[in-house]
Amino acid sequence: MQYSFSLDLNSEVDTQNLATVLSTHFTTGVIYLIGDLGAGKTTLSRYFLQQMGHQGAVKSPTYTLVEPYNIQGKDIFHFDLYRLNDPYELELMGIRDYLETPNALFLFEWPSKGGDEIPAADLVINIEKSEDEMSRRATLTSSSETLQNALEQKFNHAE
Repeated sequence: MQYSFSLDLNSEVDTQNLATVLSTHFTTGVIYLIGDLGAGKTTLSRYFLQQMGHQGAVKSPTYTLVEPYNIQGKDIFHFDLYRLNDPYELELMGIRDYLETPNALFLFEWPSKGGDEIPAADLVINIEKSEDEMSRRATLTSSSETLQNALEQKFNHAE
């Protein structure tokens, strides 16, 4: 069963609260982060990694395509495919080596550019900017009832 949950991100605190729920209830698998430039994909990723225990800066992997992390023994790979011209470039950079890492977490920004070279998402987070660009609307879609329940409990509503 697919679950969907939407919430407004009106502040950095809202984004941090979402990252807290994610870091507790979604620690392995594939996450797609979808949204326009400046929507907040990297900001959410930064808070997510920090909530998982990362100390220090979280760089956007826009130029390197991937930033690997090992946080408390957990492998996490943050990909930004924005500058990718052809999905086959992922094969040339050795994406299979990353994807074969057991029990890892994979964050993909701009997943549409990855084509068939990246695995299907376990969680899709679509972030849309408001017209005035002062707030965001995040819609999370997954098959995890546990995550759905945690989101509903944390944000006090079901949609």
